[in-house]
Amino acid sequence: MAYPDDLLSPGEHVVIHQHPHWKALLTPVLVFLVVAGGAPALAALAADLSWASTAWVVLAVVSAVLVAWLVLTPVVRWRTTHFVITGDRVMYREGVLKRTGLDIPLTRINSVRFEHGVVDRVLGCGTLIIESASDEPLEFDDIPGVEKVHSLLYREINDNPDDDFQPESRVSDGRA
Repeated sequence: MAYPDDLLSPGEHVVIHQHPHWKALLTPVLVFLVVAGGAPALAALAADLSWASTAWVVLAVVSAVLVAWLVLTPVVRWRTTHFVITGDRVMYREGVLKRTGLDIPLTRINSVRFEHGVVDRVLGCGTLIIESASDEPLEFDDIPGVEKVHSLLYREINDNPDDDFQPESRVSDGRA
């Protein structure tokens, strides 16, 4: 499925469109499991108290706040974060209420590299680092298949027909 067409220029095509790696969802899943398992256990312990109904309401409110803050918010943030490479640029979009975006034209990219430690290698993700005309390199964390993305981006940069490099043509006009 292509990235929303209203963000693409005429003739621009999506090469790769990804959300962050699923490892970004591990903490929210663990928090959900702890809350979903811990709240009923605490409710069972509070059943013998004289103020059990109040304890259950407080427990339900605290559980709902924890799930909304530590589970739903990261999941929505993950879902609304997009890393897109097109034939013309690299786009990065994130956020729900406060939406931020970054576009890097392929012609402005100086170098591309990636990093991934042992855990990232096992999970198949990593950090993509793009050096462009800006002062600081831009780091994109938790990119799934970072080596493949690195390779695709490098290929798109070097296969770009709009490059300024034009080898000298050696046309002979018959004169020595």
